[in-house]
Amino acid sequence: MSQPAVFAIAAHPDDIEFLMAGTLLHLKRAGFQIHYMTVANGCCGSTTHDAAAIAAIRRREAQRAAEKLGAVFHESLCNDLEIFYEPATLRRLASVIRAVQPRIVLTHSPVDYMEDHTNTCRLAVTAAFSRGMPNFPVDPPRPAISTPVTVYHAQPYSHRDPLRRFVYPELYVDVTDVLEEKVALLACHESQKRWLDESQGLDSYLQTLRDLDAELGRASGVFAYAEGWRRHLHLGFSPRDDDPLSEALGPLVHRGVTP
Repeated sequence: MSQPAVFAIAAHPDDIEFLMAGTLLHLKRAGFQIHYMTVANGCCGSTTHDAAAIAAIRRREAQRAAEKLGAVFHESLCNDLEIFYEPATLRRLASVIRAVQPRIVLTHSPVDYMEDHTNTCRLAVTAAFSRGMPNFPVDPPRPAISTPVTVYHAQPYSHRDPLRRFVYPELYVDVTDVLEEKVALLACHESQKRWLDESQGLDSYLQTLRDLDAELGRASGVFAYAEGWRRHLHLGFSPRDDDPLSEALGPLVHRGVTP
């Protein structure tokens, strides 16, 4: 039996580390092959470097993080703030989905604080949905696949929607024992400390990660630090009750109850 794959599809370099890396570390240890893609290249993430220079820096940082994670690195598809739900990008992402044949897709929340995140979510969902459609041409061309896939949505950044309401996940994943590994992965993105301090008022992006995971841990009522996930509707993707994430991680997963 071939090794099952999990495909993390996020918007920008460092999004995977903030929102998904703890779950990916657990899935790797559970026997999954990890695939890593940021749809945008990070070219707007600096006030000191030009677009080409910072994109190259952030690509190297993302490659380093993927290597430390033990993940297969996939190239970005477009520039920051140019992630649109349009055919060209969709065909390219759908082609990668067919090549990877993931059992699990991890992607952004359908509602988040910025459009690059929400558009990445839409692209990832449709790319996974179209995997079995031979009449949908992908770039580069690849044959359709028929394997089931379950899509999970990460927490919105800050755990809040654009109207400041707290978002409660369906599944909490305990990341307490891998928190510092997750922090080390985020630390690969060295160029982002100054940018995040300037653009979002973060005193320390590494401490912010800890604080966000601690807040969700408290919301779980069970774990000290947690990541959160909501399953996409199964229609067109997998059997009705398919939940490979919970099956793979067992006691590391707590099923939440929304207040």
